[in-house]
Amino acid sequence: MTTTPARARIRVMVVDDHPLVRSAVRQALEAADLAVVGEVASAEEALELAPMVRPDVLLVDIELPGMDGLALVRELAPRLSGTRILMLTASREDRHLLDAMRFGAAGYLTKDLSVGGLARAVRAAIEGELAMSRRTAARLVQHLVETSRPGFSAASAADPALGTLTPREAEVLQRLAEGLTDHEIAGILTLSPRTVEMHVSSILHKLRARNRAEAARRYRTAGRGPSFDPEP
Repeated sequence: MTTTPARARIRVMVVDDHPLVRSAVRQALEAADLAVVGEVASAEEALELAPMVRPDVLLVDIELPGMDGLALVRELAPRLSGTRILMLTASREDRHLLDAMRFGAAGYLTKDLSVGGLARAVRAAIEGELAMSRRTAARLVQHLVETSRPGFSAASAADPALGTLTPREAEVLQRLAEGLTDHEIAGILTLSPRTVEMHVSSILHKLRARNRAEAARRYRTAGRGPSFDPEP
């Protein structure tokens, strides 16, 4: 008589500065095939512990004291090739999603996830699946489609920083280059003026531009303005 060997438990490490969140994660992952083998409250602590623990899955919050979770992913992903890194965050910002995946995360989960959903996501990550909700995956696919368009790729080649913009940020930048005000852009894109301001701030940060005029000039200099237009 032969027996099937028991499957090794999935070893999980948690990086979150809120004790209540860490406690909730431990409870959510109390299962025969799951085990929390480490938890820390900062990215700096994770840089020390994770290479020693080498968990199968690393759950990382974005908003951390000191170094943030995205910088942590960028540092650890190349060093822990056998670890699946999943963001577990309250942020729904496209720039956080895109940066996380670009830096090597294997999934992006929001903290409104159910207890069962978290456990399923951890198991899915180990199986090589993309651990994120359908809505989040749709946003990611939309960005990939937009940035794969020939015009967008050409503009990014002329000014690589333009390729870091989300589709919505690219739309806002196009309107800035046309000389529109925040209120006019908000009306065209059906956004609040405050949201437009936030997009502009992100654009300036990503392009390292001193002001809106410089960002608009770089957009025009790339010579590919129409390529950022949304699909009809």
